[in-house]
Amino acid sequence: MKKIFNLTHSKTKPARLVEAAKNDIRKYLKRERKKTLSEGADYWDFDCKFGPTPEESKMIHWSEISKFIDEANEQQLESFYVEILVKPGHRKTKPAEL
Repeated sequence: MKKIFNLTHSKTKPARLVEAAKNDIRKYLKRERKKTLSEGADYWDFDCKFGPTPEESKMIHWSEISKFIDEANEQQLESFYVEILVKPGHRKTKPAEL
């Protein structure tokens, strides 16, 4: 998913646009998690980028997307860019404690 979300509209309030963007992202993550895992994978992992523009975006953890969207709204940005790439994840075993 590579998308620019607008936070300005002539008829819609910014708070409503923020919630719509969060909902779109949650739906995308949920849809991707339902897909069949490849052999040897334990879960679906996500590489995420967030920023005001695609050129200024930086890597973030997928669980922080909501926080960054709220910050973009507080900074009164006109739009923001989100990129989410799906990859298979492998759980790491914890070392046995002595």
